[in-house]
Amino acid sequence: MHSPNTPQPTVLLCGGQGFIGQALARQLRAQGLRVIAASRRSQPPLQFGKIQQPADWLPHLQGVDMVINAVGSLRDQPGPDGASLEALHQTSPQALFEACAQAGVRRVMQLSALGVEGNDTDYARTKRAADAHLLALTAQGQLDGIVVRPSIVIGAQGASTQLFMRLALLPVLVLPAVMQQRLMQPVAVDELAEVMVRLLQSPTTGIVPLGGPQRLSMAQMIASLRQQAGRSQPLQLRLPGWATQASARLGDAVPSSPWCSASLQLASLDNCCDPAPMAQWLGRAPTDPAQMLALIRNPAATPSPESCA
Repeated sequence: MHSPNTPQPTVLLCGGQGFIGQALARQLRAQGLRVIAASRRSQPPLQFGKIQQPADWLPHLQGVDMVINAVGSLRDQPGPDGASLEALHQTSPQALFEACAQAGVRRVMQLSALGVEGNDTDYARTKRAADAHLLALTAQGQLDGIVVRPSIVIGAQGASTQLFMRLALLPVLVLPAVMQQRLMQPVAVDELAEVMVRLLQSPTTGIVPLGGPQRLSMAQMIASLRQQAGRSQPLQLRLPGWATQASARLGDAVPSSPWCSASLQLASLDNCCDPAPMAQWLGRAPTDPAQMLALIRNPAATPSPESCA
């Protein structure tokens, strides 16, 4: 925490109104930092995907000490205020990082994701490109950049979590094979935010993968949520491959759906890493998936940084 007599560092948080962005904003303020939470829904709005030149970013960096880019989307954003993944994940972040180097804002954090390596979706390709650009500027000595790559993030406002919760209510689960076979390491959104803020204020650079304490499939996560709610285990059936593809294409037509062709491809690879860094930076054992329902229902149940000192 910063003392009352110490000027508050100012953090430009791009994507500050998103699922993870909101948790980051809370944690940054709790740690005594001043936050400019910028998004297309903030006041004034920031059309992130439309600011694609370093010179256009420079006015937004005045008085800023650190930057976090938490902008992310599974697919192109529709509508007049929307933007392509190419703009959201690659062109605009790269321009932002260049502007930070020009403005002397050395500390830059990029929120990426586990699984973007070795994946050919537009989501992964564009995220990788921005990650690589930040790391290159860091290697050149122009920035102190850090790329955070978490496994799947669990929280009440998360689209994936809401899907899991809906599925946990069903007496019969008919799931794609990838949801029954591929593994992930869920992390609680408030704990991820706490770790990211600690990393931001550290000298760490490079890529930091973050995963929870347990590896399990999406089907096992859904079954665990059901068990935590006191329900009996559902009958599980496997969705045929053709039906899986059809369901993903159907999701493509619904912009708000967390299940789509991109998520199917991302789910086709294990989403796992060494769990030690998450626990190390958190300073305690992260929440186990078997206890996550309480955090989803009552986010205030997440231990505060002060209680874990």
